[in-house]
Amino acid sequence: MARVISIDPGKNKCGLVLAEISEKKVYEAIILKSELLGDYVRDLDNIEGISKIIIGNGTTSKEIIEKMNFFKKEVIIFEEKNTTFRAKERYFELFPISGLKFLIPREVFILNKNLDAISALIILEDYYKKKFTLNQDIDFKTWLK
Repeated sequence: MARVISIDPGKNKCGLVLAEISEKKVYEAIILKSELLGDYVRDLDNIEGISKIIIGNGTTSKEIIEKMNFFKKEVIIFEEKNTTFRAKERYFELFPISGLKFLIPREVFILNKNLDAISALIILEDYYKKKFTLNQDIDFKTWLK
């Protein structure tokens, strides 16, 4: 089983997705403070045996790479252009609007939502050139503080 982590780096917070490549499934999707990222990934690697880390090349990616210096396997820097913008559309693919909610403008459902984990998912999907599904009801807005 090839478990990989995808990270949407940010100055204050990062989106992180843990996925199984052969199954094309996401097992975890969170947002966490940037200063917690190194320890969190180290713990995840000890539990899951991560084979690869994919990091978006945007904001603070160099600092994030430095935090991953313990990881002796493959670390890839990958283009993340427009992932935040695209995350809004992907959000509605993952969580479709149903019922009378169709009468309300879609933007209302993502106001003040942190889409960093969905941006990490898009980085992963772009890298592998395939869509991933959710293993279960994953809340992409879960914060680890």
